[in-house]
Amino acid sequence: MADVATTKLSSRGQVVIPEEIRKRLGLEPGTRFVVIGDGDTVVLKTLHAPKLEDLDDLLAEARRAARSAGLKRSDIFKAIERVRAKA
Repeated sequence: MADVATTKLSSRGQVVIPEEIRKRLGLEPGTRFVVIGDGDTVVLKTLHAPKLEDLDDLLAEARRAARSAGLKRSDIFKAIERVRAKA
């Protein structure tokens, strides 16, 4: 069952996650979240770094997709250069 607690927004836009919830979820200082706002609902979802083996699978999938789209390595490098030039 989900824990329920109340908290409030500080003048600096900060929200304290109650201790009992932090402990149960194993949240440590520096934990990163994605924040989703919809109507009057705010959802915090923890972000986790992918495992190395997951990155290998993702890279293989990206390579297959690039090949099937007819992209060459030089096309990828040119696209990266264009994006970096905009930053």
